[in-house]
Amino acid sequence: MTDYMTEPTSTRNLDRYGNAELPWSRPRDLLVSETPTSDLTFFVATVRPNGRPHIAGVGALWVDDALYIVSGPGTRKSRNLAANPACSVSVRLRGIDLVMEGDAHRVTDASTLEHVAAMYRKGGWPAEVDGDAFTAPYSAPSAGPPPWYLYRLTLHSAVGVAGAEPHGATRWDFAH
Repeated sequence: MTDYMTEPTSTRNLDRYGNAELPWSRPRDLLVSETPTSDLTFFVATVRPNGRPHIAGVGALWVDDALYIVSGPGTRKSRNLAANPACSVSVRLRGIDLVMEGDAHRVTDASTLEHVAAMYRKGGWPAEVDGDAFTAPYSAPSAGPPPWYLYRLTLHSAVGVAGAEPHGATRWDFAH
């Protein structure tokens, strides 16, 4: 379902203490195994029309080598993404903090919406597809009423800082 490469085209070791470069497989495998069932907190940083940053929590899943996020159409983050898709998404995974940068574009393809909604249901959120968006009996208190839009992050780069063995810090760049 992805239309971009999710293997890094280059890596750079950012560690200042002599630790080896981290493999991309470390955070990717954690994203695969921990979404949708683990209680992970994701934050998306977008850019307001006046250039100031905006950061908000989002429901996010890693599905088929892509990160998907949900946001209500009237929220600041959705309005920001409509004007400028550039964003960063951060998450603390088991043993590694991860920041992903790229562009988030709205998904309206019915088969992708159905597939991702099924993954959200697997994780406990009863999302259903309604037209080109999601509905459910509830969402985050800040999401506003349904429908909620689905966005896919086209990954440009990621930085991981490991707080557990093996320690290290690495930047991964991706073709897009």
